[in-house]
Amino acid sequence: MSLKNALQSHRHRLCISVVTETWPPEINGVALTIARWVEGLRQRNHQVQLVRVSRGASDQPQSADPLATRCLPGFRIPGYPQLQGGWPAQKALLDHWRQTRPDLIHVVTEGPLGYSALRAARRLSIPASTSFHTNFHGYSRHYHLGWLSTPIRAYLRHFHNQGVQTLVPTAELAAQLQALGFRHIQVLARGVDTALFSPQRRDPMLRQQWGAAPETLVALYVGRLAAEKNLELVIAAFQAIRRVRPDARLVLVGDGPLTAGLHTRYPDFVYCGMRQGEDLATHYASADLFLFPSLTETFGNVVLEAMAGGLAVAAFDYAAARAHVEPGSSGLLAPFGDASTFVAHAATLARDLATLRRMGAVARQAMLGVDNEHIYDRLETLFLNAVTGETLCTTAA
Repeated sequence: MSLKNALQSHRHRLCISVVTETWPPEINGVALTIARWVEGLRQRNHQVQLVRVSRGASDQPQSADPLATRCLPGFRIPGYPQLQGGWPAQKALLDHWRQTRPDLIHVVTEGPLGYSALRAARRLSIPASTSFHTNFHGYSRHYHLGWLSTPIRAYLRHFHNQGVQTLVPTAELAAQLQALGFRHIQVLARGVDTALFSPQRRDPMLRQQWGAAPETLVALYVGRLAAEKNLELVIAAFQAIRRVRPDARLVLVGDGPLTAGLHTRYPDFVYCGMRQGEDLATHYASADLFLFPSLTETFGNVVLEAMAGGLAVAAFDYAAARAHVEPGSSGLLAPFGDASTFVAHAATLARDLATLRRMGAVARQAMLGVDNEHIYDRLETLFLNAVTGETLCTTAA
């Protein structure tokens, strides 16, 4: 059967089991991306079974169908009390999938629960796919564990190569992983909700709370306050901005292990903690410049959210920024790892507020073409491909 005919005949009855160790209300790019995928698939009348980590005795799945969500025991990740991992659960998964057998198992996270899912899928002869969301092998050097990078990379390669396909957000990352021996890579681009993230949410009252007048430049960082996010470069960039615009404000949205130390060292920064939904969108829209210093991202959803909110971006030339920021039009990109150029770009962007806001308008316009429905089209086709065994090219949506 051709892929097209298979899509027509299966479109309304694929059963997909999604296995993840992170899920809202946890606030991170992986959890939010997968939640959008699940919602998109269900809106297209596919049955999605969600297997995730329980958040405790009071955690009740929000579904009338008891088979739609299965919660399994987990543990708190050291250094990230807001995140959880899942314990091995092969027997529980075998029992679950024998009771309600899916057409496809998609494994999101590479922890013990995810590995159990791959083993159970093999035992039951159910096709399994994976997605690569986090550069764990790149994180190790930020925690003085650089010697772990090679074994972590080997584990990730072994993990993902057990699947019939691995979904990645950019062709750039696909090429990097293929060079490392990862097989069956497929590119699935990321979208952004431009109705939620919009310049129209700009809030003068919120800016007043930040100590910002209408013409005060507000630089924004959104993400975990953690070592792997390269936050020292945000600080260096903001110090350069202050030399150009002494009244500028730095707003940090997020939480993490560095929070207390930053409060102590830089009490004049604005610390907003974790934000989500319309509240987060209002924070983006109320700033002027987005600083994204990370060197460890597989993508960086926050870049798209900031651009949709009408912000020019200072970032490194890779991942989401390379794919979507037009240098000189919607932001400035430094060569990967070139900290001095990143700082210089931040200062350059800060010099002229009118030009900066015009760049933000260009960024917003660019995001209007990044359609979530188009992303869901390709996701649906990739999942059907995994079930039917037909081959697709790796081009992005």
